[in-house]
Amino acid sequence: MEQQRKVGRRSYPAGVPCWVDTQQPDVEAAMAFYGRLFGWEFEEAAKPGAAGRYVIANLDGQEAGAIAGLEHGVPAWNTYVSVEDADSAARHLLSAGATLKSAPADTGAGGVQAVLADPQGAEFSIWQAGGRLGAQAVNVPGGWNFSDLHTTDLKAAVAFYTKAFEWQFDTLDFGTMIRRPGYGDHLEATVDPDIRVRQSGDAVPRGFEDAVAWLVPAGSRERPRWHVTFTVADRDRTAADAERLGASVLRQEDTAWTRTVLVRDPGGAVFTASQYTPPSG
Repeated sequence: MEQQRKVGRRSYPAGVPCWVDTQQPDVEAAMAFYGRLFGWEFEEAAKPGAAGRYVIANLDGQEAGAIAGLEHGVPAWNTYVSVEDADSAARHLLSAGATLKSAPADTGAGGVQAVLADPQGAEFSIWQAGGRLGAQAVNVPGGWNFSDLHTTDLKAAVAFYTKAFEWQFDTLDFGTMIRRPGYGDHLEATVDPDIRVRQSGDAVPRGFEDAVAWLVPAGSRERPRWHVTFTVADRDRTAADAERLGASVLRQEDTAWTRTVLVRDPGGAVFTASQYTPPSG
């Protein structure tokens, strides 16, 4: 995905990843870290009477993601996929082989959420939008760039997610692109009317306008998971800032299109920061 100009309010068709949040052992500390790293500002959004906190992160007045208190498990960044009806979607996903971790629950004005895991154990959430349509600050510095699935069984993952969300998988020279057919049409009709003109060059993979995620083989010691990447203007500066703020830099990588850094935040959640550096000429 690449930087796009703001046009209207962004919405997400069924089957498209739409939101990210992180569960943290210390919400205040996480707010301090990400506020300084990405320039986020925060507002409380937990449903009245909720046991824990849920804090929306805003970037230049647009929703970028959220921070939640950690009730169980390990700190992590989570990816949500848009659905039209959470109850029917959960039933469909269970029939496809998913495991239900948290039943569909009304979060208040925002929408309805459920948590599941795919057959390899990678957890994801589904989101039936209410007032909160999904992330608005995307593909801009400090905003969500994309998510990718790290899996131990590529063939099984393709089979599950094809049935689950009607995704298609394209093997390219540099990775496996996950597409939701029709998403490019939706973007062109709503927030990004120039998407096909902008992506018409020979270097852009066919069907890239429908790209929603990437499929990645998990490392030998890596558990299956959904991994989140954020856009940054300067990878090296972000890496230095993250370390200064108490995070650990795990790995840096340069490709023909990006300069990335893998970061473990002070609470223990891991994410990637990516600087877009397309080939010149």
